[in-house]
Amino acid sequence: MVFPVRPKVILLAGPTASGKSAIAVELARRLDGEIVNADSMQVYRELSVLTARPGEDEMLGIPHHLYGVASVEEVFSVALWAEAAEKVIDDILSRDHIPIVTGGTGLYFRALLEGLSEVPDIDAEVRTTVRHFVDKEGTVAAHAALVREDPVMAGRLNPADGQRISRALEVVRSSGRSLADWQSATRPGPLADLDKLGRVAKILLLPPRDWLYQRCNDRFDAMLDAGALDEVRALPPVNQNLPALKALGVTPLRAHLSGECPRDAAVEQAKTGTRQYAKRQMTWFRNQCANWDSTNEKESERILEFIFSNIITERLTP
Repeated sequence: MVFPVRPKVILLAGPTASGKSAIAVELARRLDGEIVNADSMQVYRELSVLTARPGEDEMLGIPHHLYGVASVEEVFSVALWAEAAEKVIDDILSRDHIPIVTGGTGLYFRALLEGLSEVPDIDAEVRTTVRHFVDKEGTVAAHAALVREDPVMAGRLNPADGQRISRALEVVRSSGRSLADWQSATRPGPLADLDKLGRVAKILLLPPRDWLYQRCNDRFDAMLDAGALDEVRALPPVNQNLPALKALGVTPLRAHLSGECPRDAAVEQAKTGTRQYAKRQMTWFRNQCANWDSTNEKESERILEFIFSNIITERLTP
């Protein structure tokens, strides 16, 4: 899709290690843009290395927003991200700059375009009780409790998914209603109107799988050289069900540091997990973003050529 007028917002999505950050910086440099993080792990300040958060030398002076804004001891939900992203995007637009939202968390992009359900705030005491129960009794027992209290959500969730089971229990105990009921009532996303007007450029990177897998492997080696083990060693002893601990590489590297796993085995587990995650991302994006402009180019210059030839022509004026 070639835009008849310059887009107001650019969304740039793709799997891990596909080169999104570098492309986003070049787009921002050429288009007077600012970058907004849409990666659910790059929001955590203690995980800069393992999440490949852009460093100052990679930002090239371009403003970057919503990177490292939360602690690993917090639950930074998609709702919190969407609320923060809406404010940042509005601020960037108010200065006549272009927000370039980039990352690999598909649900973040969905929240901007399609909206979120109006799930109420969770009572703090309920949250504490539920998480203590899940930590002590385990996910199977927690799932059994959910079967009794919210059979609809229990039927949708994997009994091993402690994070989502905890969330469902918290909601039903706080509100008296199933999370499924709340999810059926969705408010429009903050970019829905702009998208209907054709002012949102939606770009998807889908590079060749073999090339992407090698990038995943090489990048993890680079992370180790940059201090990934020290980063994991410094993590506080937080609740095992917190989202931050699902960051790629954290679990196997923790196992190695505790003496449960040899270093080589931990590294191989981390690389395998990263490749599997990239594959899941590719599948999700292909299925959920079928109407986005996508490219399977793998080199930055070819990707930029595709974008500026087919989507955002440089000759256009604002």
